This record gives sequence, C-alpha cells and structure tokens, in this order.
Amino acid sequence: MSFHAHRPHPWHGLTIGDDAPDIVNVYIEMTPDDEVKYEICKDTGFLMVDRPQVFSSQLPMAYGFIPRTYCGDHIAALSDQATEGDGDPLDICVLSERRVQRTDVILRAKIVGGLHMIDGGEADDKIIAVLEGDHAWGDATDIGDLPRDLIERLRHYFLTYKMVPGGGGTEVNVDIVYGVEQAKKVLDASMKDYLELIGE
Repeated sequence: MSFHAHRPHPWHGLTIGDDAPDIVNVYIEMTPDDEVKYEICKDTGFLMVDRPQVFSSQLPMAYGFIPRTYCGDHIAALSDQATEGDGDPLDICVLSERRVQRTDVILRAKIVGGLHMIDGGEADDKIIAVLEGDHAWGDATDIGDLPRDLIERLRHYFLTYKMVPGGGGTEVNVDIVYGVEQAKKVLDASMKDYLELIGE
C-alpha cells in the first residue's frame, strides 16, 4: 500500500473559512511567550526563525496570518500614507483568555477591528480578532469591546519590535485603530490582492 499524504502550505493550502469575513481561519506564527520572531517561509510553508527579539516587550496575544490573503495594491489603496502593501499575507492578532502556547497551529477567530500600520512606507495592517468560543472575549463584536490598555500594548509592541540598539531600522507608524467594518474592508482588499497575485 502506498500513501502519499502531504502537508498543505499554510498560506495557499488552507482556506480562509466559510464564515469569512466574520470568522476566519488563522495560522499562528507566534505566541506571547516567544522570545524569537517566527515567520512562515513562503517557499516551503515551514515556520522559520526570522530574528531574535531584541527588547523585552512581548506580544499581548497570539499572532499569525489569514490564509489566501496578500497585501498589495488593493491594501495600499485603503491608505493615505502607504505607497504599496508589504507583500505578505494579512497579519492577525488573536485574543483569548487561555493563552495560545504553540505555534504552527490553526484556529478560528472572530474579527473585531485592526491597526493601520505603516512600515517603511508600506501598508502592514494588523487585524485584531478574538478566539471563536472564548469564554471571556467570545462575545466581543467590535474593537470597543476590548480594553483600551490592551490595544495600546499591542500598538506599543508593533511600534518597537523592529527597533535595534543604538537606533536605526525602518520607520513604523501605528496611528489608526479601526473597528470591525473597516477590518472587513481590509480583509476584502487582501483577498482581491491574493486572487490577482496567485489566482484561484
């Protein structure tokens, strides 16, 4: 008997989910406990080490991307500050009462808002979501349902995570926090960008 099962590429081989844009599938690349930044290898689909975290600030929630999305021209068109998308799948941060402690896992999350991040002139939005069925946060429907301090911690992380000792690095701005309706527009734009880049 021959068996030729293979693992699907997390970016292309997984689906966004039948309940999008409300609830989406998420591939997790980082947890709040990680001291190294992990990132999907676009060629192989394996999780790889991108760089060690230089400073002690931690992600307040799990972090990954939404399959079959891409940040290109449609994403850039939503921004007054960006010249282009960052060329990656759409990032997403997922809040849960019980911390997600493993990477390289898939979960379902309800979108509630997002951060409009500009990194070196590129649009690099971070969608914010809550874990589906979460006992503490599962009823949240918009960004205003989450603690403001938590969103500020998330903003601070993305403002500082690329800093290097002695200064330098790319200029990062995270000035706009938006709600669920804008988040769905960002998701829709990233799906259009993916279709134009990859196709069905």
